[in-house]
Amino acid sequence: MKAIIIEDSRLARNELRELLKPYKDINLVAEAQDCEQAITLISKEQPDLIFLDINLPDGSGFDILDKLDSIPNIIFTTAYDEYAIQAFEVNALDYLLKPIHPEKLERAINKAVSDTLPAASSSQETYLNTNNKIFIKDGERCWLIELGRIRYFENCGNHAQVFFDNDKAFIYKSLVKVEQRLNPETFFRVNRQQIINLNFIKDIQPWISNGLLVTMTDGKEVEVARRPATRLRDMLSF
Repeated sequence: MKAIIIEDSRLARNELRELLKPYKDINLVAEAQDCEQAITLISKEQPDLIFLDINLPDGSGFDILDKLDSIPNIIFTTAYDEYAIQAFEVNALDYLLKPIHPEKLERAINKAVSDTLPAASSSQETYLNTNNKIFIKDGERCWLIELGRIRYFENCGNHAQVFFDNDKAFIYKSLVKVEQRLNPETFFRVNRQQIINLNFIKDIQPWISNGLLVTMTDGKEVEVARRPATRLRDMLSF
């Protein structure tokens, strides 16, 4: 798993680098000291994981995320606890306060590893078929629907929101857990936020940074970043 440290303090970078040495799954490919350098390195390296400080000399860690086409897994590393809610609103994997405790870092890395390898933990026999009926209960409303009627799933923190027919509802499982039950030949993870049903694609257009802009049959536009866009092109080509 390719990782980048974004931290303006040389001492903090050194300490985190030492803490990461035992983790063979983490391939530390670059370090950045400010927002400008970070954005350049992220574009070049396309990391799977970022260890991100919040207060940087030329902005904040959130400023960096706002400028990215696709956000990889994020573990915030900061001395300030007041940004925790904002961090989880951008679906951060974890929020570690300095000085970083090794046990908390281990838990955060385990989350990152499981999030980037969902397919490895699932055999094809566990996939649901599109004609399988699933039960959804959201508040006082209930549905029993065929999986194939679902257009897309969206990430909502620790839950997923499902869109089908003229309805939408919450599923009280993370998008990662939902993805483990979906056949990737039908349901495609276009980014960290969304999984789409390929049967509901209406149109595909080129998008920035070699990505794609997918329009669904209900008119919703979905941005597909460069790496998943390459896989999607391969899947939909002759």
